[in-house]
Amino acid sequence: MSTPSVLFVCVRNGGKSQMAAGLMRKTAGDTVEVDSAGTDPGSTINALSAQTLAEVGVDISGNSPKSVTPELIAAADLVVVLGREATVDPVDGTPVEVWDTDEPSERGIDGLERMRLVRDDIAHRVDQLAARLQARLHHQ
Repeated sequence: MSTPSVLFVCVRNGGKSQMAAGLMRKTAGDTVEVDSAGTDPGSTINALSAQTLAEVGVDISGNSPKSVTPELIAAADLVVVLGREATVDPVDGTPVEVWDTDEPSERGIDGLERMRLVRDDIAHRVDQLAARLQARLHHQ
């Protein structure tokens, strides 16, 4: 098996999917190819997302949101959709996982505190996914 590739998707591609991609790059290095995209991309990276990632040594400030395409989906070994708002149709049998990520705003938690909780939830999931992908790679 070649290097596994993961595409992280959310609606705006300015927050959660960018966070997941940045965290996966930090966790897995070059053992996993990583990309991210949005179903309705915004124009900028979420400043609080970038700030909370910088706190853990990940810089996404230079990234730009982009649109998810059937080509991006088909090129990935796995598509991970973050949150309940975005939906992705599988292409060419590419598996799609949906992560129902923590949404602290539903509990009245906003701002930087909210984004840190979101980051930590995504980081935990990314660590588990990286371990799964690396285990598969070693068993090939």
